[in-house]
Amino acid sequence: MDAIVLLGAPGAGKGTVAEDIRNAVHFSHVSTGDMLRSAIKAEKPLGLEAKRFMERGELVPDDVILKLVNELIESGSTDARYMFDGFPRTTAQAEKFDEVLAAHGARVRFVFLLEVPREVLIRRICGRRICRACGAVYNIHTKRPKVEGVCDMCGSTDIYQRADDTEATLNNRLDVFERQTAELIDYYEKVGVLVRVDAVDRLATEEAIIRYLKG
Repeated sequence: MDAIVLLGAPGAGKGTVAEDIRNAVHFSHVSTGDMLRSAIKAEKPLGLEAKRFMERGELVPDDVILKLVNELIESGSTDARYMFDGFPRTTAQAEKFDEVLAAHGARVRFVFLLEVPREVLIRRICGRRICRACGAVYNIHTKRPKVEGVCDMCGSTDIYQRADDTEATLNNRLDVFERQTAELIDYYEKVGVLVRVDAVDRLATEEAIIRYLKG
């Protein structure tokens, strides 16, 4: 079993990079957010437990997240390869995650820290636009619809900016991210698995990660 982690601030491109490289490196893309939504939709016991916290506006506790991760690993084959997107988020989660992996004779092989300057993150996030009908994502700076105001995928004209995709909100989210992950980054650096990747250019980011995993 093999496990890697993609770590980075909001807008760093973790999900995009994961989806683009997973076939090249044969790792399954694991997003704990997707796992939670799937467990809730399927009305699994852990999903229903998580839903109760979410309905109260509370964070889902670490032990629930880790139980979901453990279920995933237990259901996988001994040669499974997992690419975790944005998990773990704290040192406490990382330590428990190490215990879960160790119980299956595995460990985190690499933690790729996607580094992007704040001004680039702001441009990416604040320029984002979403089709309300089908969820297609655009950007006023880098990926406009072929016909202005019309979704390429479904033809809807209901393309909007999320209320929290503003500079003030994003700066606050980035401040929180930096505070929460400083200790986590230090933890993985001391363990010797942290790899810092310049993630301004998507293709260069993907090539760098693939080189490490195939090297």
